[in-house]
Amino acid sequence: MIETVAETGSTNADLLARIAAGDDLREGHWLVADRQTAGRGRRGREWFDGRGNFMGSTIVRPVAGDPPAATLSLVTGLAVYEAVSTLVPPDASLLLKWPNDLVLKGAKLSGILLEQAIGVVVVGIGVNLARAPELPDRQTIALARFGPAPDRDLFAHNLAACMAEELVRWRTYGLELVIRRWSSVAHPIGTELAVAPPGEEPVRGQFAGLTAEGNLTLARADGERRIIHAGDVMLDYRGS
Repeated sequence: MIETVAETGSTNADLLARIAAGDDLREGHWLVADRQTAGRGRRGREWFDGRGNFMGSTIVRPVAGDPPAATLSLVTGLAVYEAVSTLVPPDASLLLKWPNDLVLKGAKLSGILLEQAIGVVVVGIGVNLARAPELPDRQTIALARFGPAPDRDLFAHNLAACMAEELVRWRTYGLELVIRRWSSVAHPIGTELAVAPPGEEPVRGQFAGLTAEGNLTLARADGERRIIHAGDVMLDYRGS
């Protein structure tokens, strides 16, 4: 089900509040806003309002036997990639950046924020369909660069279908397939990265693949291989 609202503070916050109040929202329920006034990205960053863009959240209810809930970050990235891939030219250099950012021509196209409540994961997604925000630390891009902006409602239905399909794969075939598929559309092995783990200064190195748990492996110039469980990742054109 896709529920739309004209304006709200944050679709993630709305769903979390409704769940906390006892609203029995089923997995696959989506809340999509025309406008957000208090949206948040990772580390509390402001989530660009962007009229005409996709701004929405959905609910996943992990059950016994599912892979770890944290790996829904990779699953969601794949769903967004699949929803966008048919809307850009084949040579547009669309790729996933760990753990779940979608990058187009080297610029950020979308962002994802996962938040957990008891027994529930709320997945927030923003995709620049019509406009791209100006950010101080990275380039951004919108799909409108390639022609008329995609219809938000049609995009929402396509994304919901892609997310449902990815969840089936995640539950049926496990994390190994998710990692293999994610790796096939992500920055390649050897890509120079700058990674800022929470509370630390950025470290640089080359992307050396994902662990079996979906964490990032960074190969440092001194030969160290560091496992990154969380952090901001930038494609680092300066090298390590």
